Amino acid sequence: MTYTENYLSVVGFILVGLALPAAALTVGRLLRPYQPSGPKAMAYESGVLDPTGDSRVQFHVRYYLFALLFVIFDVEAVFLYPWAVAYDALRADVGLFILAEMGIFVFFLVIGLVYAWKKRVLEWT
Repeated sequence: MTYTENYLSVVGFILVGLALPAAALTVGRLLRPYQPSGPKAMAYESGVLDPTGDSRVQFHVRYYLFALLFVIFDVEAVFLYPWAVAYDALRADVGLFILAEMGIFVFFLVIGLVYAWKKRVLEWT
């Protein structure tokens, strides 16, 4: 394959990736029934047709902090699992270097956890 053929295949994939969802949405719009009415336009709230109160609900900021910590440690698990699987095969080639790299990675995550603990982010009260 030449240099321009590589670009043409990438452009082809992009065009197909854009055309398929556009075609699916267009066919769906053409085939769906469209019968608007007053009750269909109203908001639906737990089986009650007339919604009450404000739809905007404020959450405490701690929910977001816990979610952020969860995402951080979830991503850590995503990086640790393939490393642990490949460690046995790579141990003979690179020795302790690969272990030191993962140790540094985990060390930075532990520093982030200690920082969150010191800032009292993990306390709920």
